[in-house]
Amino acid sequence: MNNDNAWTLVRDTDGIAWLTLDKPGSSANTLGRAVLMELATLLDDIERNPPRGLVLISGKSSGFAAGADINEFTRLESAEQAREMARSGQKVFQRIESLPCPTVAALHGFVLGGAMELALACRYRVAVDTDRLAMGLPEVLLGIQPGFGGSVRSVRLIGVRAAMELMLTGKPWRGERALRTGLIDRLVAEDALRDTARTLALTAPTPHQPPLLDRVLGLPVVRALFKPVLLRQVSGKARRDHYPAPYSIVEQWAANGVSGQRAFEAEARAIAALFMSDSAHGLIRVFQLQDRLKALGGKPDQSLQHVHVVGAGVMGGDIAAWCALRGLEVTLQDREMKFIAPALERADKLFQKRIRDPQQRAAALARLRADVSGDGVATADLLIEAIYESLEAKQQLYATAESRLPPRAVLASNTSSIALERLSEKLADPGRLIGLHFFNPVAQMPLVEVIHSAVTRPEPLAAAMSFARRIDKLPLPCRSGPGFLVNRVLFPYLLEALHAAGEGVPLATIDAAAVDFGMPMGPIELADVVGLDVLLHVGEIINRELGRSEPPLFAKVRELVAARQLGRKTGSGLYTWVDGKAIKPAGGTAPPDLQDRLLLPLVNECVACLREGIVTDEGLVDAGVVFGTGFAPFRGGPLFYARNRGIAEVVSRLEALAEKHGARFRPDPGFSSLTAPPQSGQ
Repeated sequence: MNNDNAWTLVRDTDGIAWLTLDKPGSSANTLGRAVLMELATLLDDIERNPPRGLVLISGKSSGFAAGADINEFTRLESAEQAREMARSGQKVFQRIESLPCPTVAALHGFVLGGAMELALACRYRVAVDTDRLAMGLPEVLLGIQPGFGGSVRSVRLIGVRAAMELMLTGKPWRGERALRTGLIDRLVAEDALRDTARTLALTAPTPHQPPLLDRVLGLPVVRALFKPVLLRQVSGKARRDHYPAPYSIVEQWAANGVSGQRAFEAEARAIAALFMSDSAHGLIRVFQLQDRLKALGGKPDQSLQHVHVVGAGVMGGDIAAWCALRGLEVTLQDREMKFIAPALERADKLFQKRIRDPQQRAAALARLRADVSGDGVATADLLIEAIYESLEAKQQLYATAESRLPPRAVLASNTSSIALERLSEKLADPGRLIGLHFFNPVAQMPLVEVIHSAVTRPEPLAAAMSFARRIDKLPLPCRSGPGFLVNRVLFPYLLEALHAAGEGVPLATIDAAAVDFGMPMGPIELADVVGLDVLLHVGEIINRELGRSEPPLFAKVRELVAARQLGRKTGSGLYTWVDGKAIKPAGGTAPPDLQDRLLLPLVNECVACLREGIVTDEGLVDAGVVFGTGFAPFRGGPLFYARNRGIAEVVSRLEALAEKHGARFRPDPGFSSLTAPPQSGQ
């Protein structure tokens, strides 16, 4: 056997052919062009000499397969090339569907994208019931749609309502949901996977059929009536000009149905057109940047077992809960038990939401222990300080904790704005201090800024990067500086919104301009969500360190903070909040330059951070801002957006804004280094 082969074919004594996918040199299977060509070659033999049944199974412990190799699609130069690649994959899967013998996909772990499409080409599907099982068609999250027949076969199998949910959300399904809808035929324990697959192949029961209502919805006249319903659902979630893929999925189904070759050909044309869109280019880049951040963390260090968190406020308590959720032993310290109790209550709610099994949920709760006296410091592998933003208070805490920490333990601060150099001034060993800047809400925000100073040793930095991956976060290595990367670039955006508000632009109009660009919420609403007290404190630090002037409306923010009107958490701030939602007065006509006024200062600050070496390259800047602020993902990141728009045009617009509104818009000198294309991997 060729050791370079991804597939092996073995026929057993029952006449079952076992086709095992185990891509060499990779921890996960992917369905790249070479893997599909190899499968096509093996199908020649299977078609000539059909077995009694065929089972497709994975040789990887991680899962069945992670889907198509997206990097191959990024090298396509035309829509026609993309269409041909899709059609070639469709034809291989069509050959599996057309085999005269029963075909079974034996699934475990992740079964995503092209891998799900391969499973759909089989007559039956059996899956291992674990929390790691994730089956789905997430292509819409990359700005595209299924292209190997998945948009056709999913509707044929489970009906248009369930299939559209699977495709339009891009969210994977777990075992019980997949079994209930008919996406899989059996859900079994791991040790029963092969036997169940064999039984399905030998007995060939009647395949699953979609509900009668879905079959009626598939009739041409009814499709035309149901199409607007689906499009209204899509428009409530995403704009067509930002995210065209979900609209394409609905319209392709409505126009072509799921019968005959016409449906597959329409799918190939649709995915080809989407691949050429700016939205797909941006979203695919974000996907690649996410993979890059994961790789920067390296292999998670399993020796790190005990985390001690000091500060049981919202950030500290939620960091502690997340660490316990991810399997670590956690001790949580604060001055009195009354400050820790709310954090434990929030942790219990998190575990209720995230963990199905009651015993595993109880185990997670047991891993999180209150520790008023701070005894956990002496046995911690990592201490995370998460108290309020005061240099003196943090230094005092370090003075008490440093001598008690084990020598190899990492000392970390969750500071959002204070330079590491200042925090470490009074440490006996300043090289052990790193920053671990989490974002709120901890359970939802994927990024952690891992901060180092000039004196930080490589060992604690590497340990911190590994820790972030251990708890399933994306580590972004940053050099210490005012606001680091994310807060540093976010504040010009927030402050310009206050400048505009001070000039009389309605708050709702300011927010609408940002949302129209693609931001998840506007800057005024974001300020209230973050908390005006946090905005004020961090903004003062960043402005002071960088010598920036404040907008006149900052005085209003100070008044609101003094009155304890802090935003969403107190029910009032720049907006009034009811049931967690901002009540926004009617807006007005936006000034023609408002969107550029808001977003280009953010881009400009990104260029400054790159020039100063806060992060090392364009890709890390874009990754940090997308995953740390929610910057419009379909734009690929602020620097990717600037390149697509044109560096010269962005600089020209900043110069025009500086002439009209002041020196705060003056283009950063770092733009001169962006005239050349980015280096590979950025």
